[in-house]
Amino acid sequence: MNSQDKSLQFMQIALKYLPEAKEQLDKAGVELSMELIEPFMNLFTKVMQDAYELGLEDAKVEL
Repeated sequence: MNSQDKSLQFMQIALKYLPEAKEQLDKAGVELSMELIEPFMNLFTKVMQDAYELGLEDAKVEL
């Protein structure tokens, strides 16, 4: 699976939890808009990619 496919999967995971994140931000008084969320979604996909690579390396070591 290539990195674009992984990024799409990571974005789907983020969108799954977006309502919960929005609720928490609303409680904190932070307004959420698509303009505000885009940089965080990009950061999230970078974090997930790094976590995926780390897990992949760990799996190779365990084989």
